[in-house]
Amino acid sequence: MGKQQDVGGPDRHSESGTTAHRATDGSVDERLALAQDPATPQMTLFELASDPSAVVRKAVAGRTDAPAQALRPLTRDHDRQVREAVARNPSASVANLLRLVKDADRWVRWAVAGNPACDESVRRVMSEAPDKELRGLLAEMRELEPDLAARLIDDVSPEVRERLATHTHDPDVITTLMADRTARVRKGVARNPRTTAEQRRALAQDPVADVRAALVRAVELDEADLERLVDDRSVQVRLAMATSEVIPPHIRRALGRDPDDMVAGAARDFRPETGSSPVIRAPRIGHRPSGTGPGRPGDAAR
Repeated sequence: MGKQQDVGGPDRHSESGTTAHRATDGSVDERLALAQDPATPQMTLFELASDPSAVVRKAVAGRTDAPAQALRPLTRDHDRQVREAVARNPSASVANLLRLVKDADRWVRWAVAGNPACDESVRRVMSEAPDKELRGLLAEMRELEPDLAARLIDDVSPEVRERLATHTHDPDVITTLMADRTARVRKGVARNPRTTAEQRRALAQDPVADVRAALVRAVELDEADLERLVDDRSVQVRLAMATSEVIPPHIRRALGRDPDDMVAGAARDFRPETGSSPVIRAPRIGHRPSGTGPGRPGDAAR
């Protein structure tokens, strides 16, 4: 289905007076069924967009064939779920998305970020938003313009920079964030499967244990790096190796003789998880927790 266009008015060939009258009659269930019926003419969808029931309006808001002008008033609907349905609609016009990306409700704004119709103009608005989570969702987008990525490199929020570091495909961005002074940002780089062997070697020697632990959980390392890390001074790092899916068997056997009983036991008892993968998966839009997982902040060397 193609993107909706803002048009001058309803389709003249889509309605009869009888159908238009029927849109406002009957129970909520009947009007909902009409709003969900693919055969419902566009003129009727215009009328249903102002239905007293939010359930009916939400059904119209989610239709990919609804005219952009029928959706426009729904971008200002008093019901958040109706606005969110428009924000998720893959056929929503850019004009409607630009309205919704500035919505007062965070769930509506975040829904725009997950919409495949979100284009460069919308992404630029996201990059300037005061909403840290919205900028974080932008940082996770693969198709991110270089100048927007450059702006996020200097974002005031370490979380935004961390999310950029984890998900970027741009080697220049990775190189820059390798030198970030905040450990959690370098931790994000450590989880990025697109780092080079040289970058992984540098991360394996990072002064912060959280960074080294994230590295051994996420990516495969050269033998020399593994041999160094198997004797890492941090129990946290060695435990991460013992339970990592990407550590080769001979390294895990060596960890089975670790002087720390917890590390040795974890290595000996390790069983691979079916279907697990070291590749980082982007979180569901609007469902990402604000933290980065268990553990301490990691800004101090240890």
